[in-house]
Amino acid sequence: MNMHLDLFVGGNSPDADRSGTDVRPLAAIMMVQTPLRQSDNSLYPDAANSPASGSTSVRDWLNSLAQRIIAGDRINREEALKLTLLEGQDNILLLCEAADQVRQACCGNTVDLCSIVNIKSGSCSENCGFCAQSAHHPGKDSPIYGLKSPEEILAQAKAADAAGAKRFCLVSQGRGPKYQSPKSTEFEQILQTVQRIISETGIKPCCALGEVTPEQAQALKEAGVTRYNHNLEASENFFPEIVTTHRWRDRVETIKHLKAAGIQACTGGILGMGETWEDRVDLALALRELEVESVPLNLLNPRQGTPLGEQTKLDPYEALKAIAIFRLILPEQIIRYAGGREAVMGELQALGLKAGINAMLIGHYLTTLGQSPEQDHAMLESLGLTGGEAPLPGEHQSQQV
Repeated sequence: MNMHLDLFVGGNSPDADRSGTDVRPLAAIMMVQTPLRQSDNSLYPDAANSPASGSTSVRDWLNSLAQRIIAGDRINREEALKLTLLEGQDNILLLCEAADQVRQACCGNTVDLCSIVNIKSGSCSENCGFCAQSAHHPGKDSPIYGLKSPEEILAQAKAADAAGAKRFCLVSQGRGPKYQSPKSTEFEQILQTVQRIISETGIKPCCALGEVTPEQAQALKEAGVTRYNHNLEASENFFPEIVTTHRWRDRVETIKHLKAAGIQACTGGILGMGETWEDRVDLALALRELEVESVPLNLLNPRQGTPLGEQTKLDPYEALKAIAIFRLILPEQIIRYAGGREAVMGELQALGLKAGINAMLIGHYLTTLGQSPEQDHAMLESLGLTGGEAPLPGEHQSQQV
C-alpha cells in the first residue's frame, strides 16, 4: 500500500488513545516557556561547534536557524542531526516555535485539505510490515474487496467535496499497474473514474496506485491527475526492515516517472516503526533531493496481526519533534498530517499545526477511523488557520515579493 490510511466522511475515532499525554490545558502547553540555557552543552556531541555555546540560549539558536532557512539557506545532515538531540518538552516546544516561523514565512496560513478512498482493499502481494492489507499478514477485521464501481467512488468524492476537502485520492492495494496482467482493464477503469470526478464534482482527483511505467504516468496526466501519492515509507537504510517484496529504489523510480510526466509527487513516510533519528533525517533529505511537492507524515497506529502490531506508539512530543525537523529540512513543502494523528497525538493534535504542519487528511483512512471533518475545521479555526489548497513550494514567498 502507498499509505496505511478509507474515506467515509464523518464519524469519531474509536482508535484514539489519549493515555499518557500531557493533561495540561492546550493553551498552557502551546505557550513556550522560558528557554533553557545549555551551559554544559550536554545536547551536543561537539562542544566547540555547539550552537548553544557561551550565553546563547536554545531559543536564540533556533530563531537564528529559522531566519537562515526563511532567507533561503538549507540545513545539512549534520545540522539536522543536532536538532534531534534536543530533549525535554520545553526544548521541543521551542523547536516547534522555530518550525512554525518557517511554515508561516514559506507556506502561509492555508492548510491543505484532502481525503482518500480505498478503491480496492486486501490480499495485497506486498509484505509491508505496517499494513493490515497484506496477504502475508492480513490484519484483524481488515476489509477485502475488489475494485469499487465508478458510482461508489464518485459518491464518496462528492461527500469529500461537501466536507471541505480540495483533493480526493483514489488508493488501491497491490504493487501497481506496472505489474498488472495485460488482460486487466482496472487501470483504464480508474482513468475513466478520474475523468468523471473532474466533470461531475469540484474536487481534484489524485491517485495512489503503486508503481507505474513512464507511459502509465503520462496516461494519468492526460486523464487529469495532477498529484500522485507514492510514499518512500522510510529511509533507504531502514526500508528492508519493513518491506522485502520490493526495493526502496523501485519506489524512487516511480516518483521520477511521475515528475517527468508533470505530476506532483505526494511522497512521505511513516514515523514510529522502530526507525532511528538518523533514518528520519535521511528520509527527509531524500524527499528534498527528489523535490517532492507534498509530504504526508503518517504516525504508526499499530494494526493487530501485522509484524508491527505490538510496536509502541510514538510519544506525542517525539512526534512533534519529528514534524518540526521535517519542516526545517523541507521549508517550502506541503507537510501533511496523515494516518495515525488522532491515535498518537490525542488532545495534542493542534500542536502539530503549530510545529510545521500545513496539510491534513480529513475523514477516515484506509483501515482505521479518523475524527469528523467538523472537528478538523473547528481546530483550524481555533488556531487562526484556513482550510483550502496550500501553495506549492516556492509559490507563497514569490507572491509576497
